[in-house]
Amino acid sequence: MTSATSRKQKAAETEAALKAAARRVFARQGYLNTKITDITAEAGRAAGSFYNHFASKEELLEALLTDMFAEADADVTAPGHDPDFSKRSAVRWHVAHFWRFYRAHLPEMVALRQAAMVNTELGKRLQQLTAEDKKHLVGHFANLTDLPGEPDLVTSAMVSLMDQFAYTWLVAGGDGRDLSDDEAIDLLTDFVHRAVAGKVT
Repeated sequence: MTSATSRKQKAAETEAALKAAARRVFARQGYLNTKITDITAEAGRAAGSFYNHFASKEELLEALLTDMFAEADADVTAPGHDPDFSKRSAVRWHVAHFWRFYRAHLPEMVALRQAAMVNTELGKRLQQLTAEDKKHLVGHFANLTDLPGEPDLVTSAMVSLMDQFAYTWLVAGGDGRDLSDDEAIDLLTDFVHRAVAGKVT
């Protein structure tokens, strides 16, 4: 292995370690309460090493979000994907995918919510990152002729509903009851499907 390759590998390992550490620290103490030194200490790296990879905590979060959305895009090609939202099964596949994705990425999802409250530029960047995902979903309403609104607005309403419901139950604890994943997924599925198709089939 050449010295250049070794340096690249070490840099990649450090970047991965910083990202993993950030997820742990965000989960433990929240994005807003996290300092860069908290992340480097968690990663076992020198404080100055952070700036070899990221200009700021916001840039690190954006890198995490980019990785996260790339993973989500890859999952859309997984078996069972059906773009016809006239079918309950197609809606359920997407709801289940969103719910499990949200659960797997709780640190990033909560950090994103906190960061967007205090950083409008990051909020705008998020809209850019999610634009393709929303455009993809809009096409899923093609076989529905009696939508409650324009497809892009219906998509926005659906995503907002799922996001807030997931936050309420996976982060804020809901009303204290033990809501299983399947219960949450089926409730959201029926809610969305009835809203867009007017029936449950």
